[in-house]
Amino acid sequence: MAKWECLVCGWVYDEDKGDPDNGIDPGTKFEDLPDDWVCPMCGAGKEDFEKL
Repeated sequence: MAKWECLVCGWVYDEDKGDPDNGIDPGTKFEDLPDDWVCPMCGAGKEDFEKL
């Protein structure tokens, strides 16, 4: 599974880990995240992420 880095703060979304603190189950692909999901560290939108 892929990892995506926030270009604003550097936080990495790891598809294997998900974002359980915000209701995103492990194994959730980045493209399957809700459109209103934001970086849990800085609040940047999905458009501010780049695949690693």
